[in-house]
Amino acid sequence: MEFTEAYKQTGSYAFSSNARFLAVAVDYRLVIRDVLSLKVVQLFSCLDKITYIEWAPDSEYILCGLYKKPMIQAWSLTQPEWTCKIDEGPAGVAYARWSPDSRHILTTSEFQLRLTVWSLVNTACIHVQWPKHISKGVSFTKDGKFAAVCTRRDCKDYVNLLSCHTWEIMGVFAVDTLDLADGQWSPDDSAIVIWDSPLDYKVLIYSPDGRCLAKYQAYESGLGVKSVSWSPCSQFLAVGSYDQMLRVLNHLTWKVFAEFVHPSAVRGPCCAAIFKEVDEKLDMSELSLGDDFFQYSNDNASEAHIQVRYNVLEIPINLPSQKPPADKPNPKQGISLMSWSSDSQYICTRNDSMPTVLWIWDINHLELAAILVQKDPIRMVYVPHVNVWFYVLEAPTYTCGQLQVLIA
Repeated sequence: MEFTEAYKQTGSYAFSSNARFLAVAVDYRLVIRDVLSLKVVQLFSCLDKITYIEWAPDSEYILCGLYKKPMIQAWSLTQPEWTCKIDEGPAGVAYARWSPDSRHILTTSEFQLRLTVWSLVNTACIHVQWPKHISKGVSFTKDGKFAAVCTRRDCKDYVNLLSCHTWEIMGVFAVDTLDLADGQWSPDDSAIVIWDSPLDYKVLIYSPDGRCLAKYQAYESGLGVKSVSWSPCSQFLAVGSYDQMLRVLNHLTWKVFAEFVHPSAVRGPCCAAIFKEVDEKLDMSELSLGDDFFQYSNDNASEAHIQVRYNVLEIPINLPSQKPPADKPNPKQGISLMSWSSDSQYICTRNDSMPTVLWIWDINHLELAAILVQKDPIRMVYVPHVNVWFYVLEAPTYTCGQLQVLIA
């Protein structure tokens, strides 16, 4: 095991889509490094401190959000002399994202006054009035040909369908929501799912022409939907709720065919494997480490010389959980994090009242497959295309996060 030297970083960082480059923000400078050698490939100077970085899908361009200014600057790796500056004037810039073709930038102004599509080819711009959210409410089809933009006007929610070729509005239809939370295209581009705010449990399925295909409501009283996720095959729709349950709908009847509970105590009969993260001392004599690492180890003696492994636990078991206070808003409970395996056979979830526990469910057998109990709260779960490997990113304990690879 070898460690590189430490590089300065004051803001965001992001890997390019082709995994060849790493962009790091250092105050107002954007440093582009080669992933293999970590040598500096390009160095760009922005007009203000960088608060956000996003690579274009083709990895040829990168945008920097200077939200304190506020403005957007874009750079080209293939043409270092080329630059682009986007300034909305008094409207401001609250968020920016790339289009699928990597040749347009979509910005949302302050107070959701408008969403603007900026062309990097002919410098043209197109406006969509009254976007519903700053960073949510925009979804692209898998082929990148169409975009669904959620808007609100006259106290009513709408979905605008835009062509990503001409950026003309192809159609607009109203949706039956009180306060639209978000929307998402299905992976096969055949339907759009819309869900309401947590105050009203409502999941709506629409066709691209605006027909309501289905409406689902699990219950009426209490906080409702917290997260929604399509399976990669588009046959299943997972809905996570504040009642700490995961419900899965099928694409034929749009009815629930599976409900998964997340109890704090797991009792038999249960065939799931339960793994708990533990620390053990690491033999440092077999590792190739530099002087800087040993200096860090001396300064952090309690953190060094430790490696992570997992113990297999027996059922019954009580999982670590926390009860959210009843007198505070936005309770930390319910299913807010979920991720599908590439073949749609498994889905993993996190219940916010048990932030250190990852649940892995088998969709084919409709049962719990495994439970992972981490030391620290789980921040993100990434399931790559190599089935069934789960990458778990935990919240940073000291100065950096931990990356662990587990086989389900």
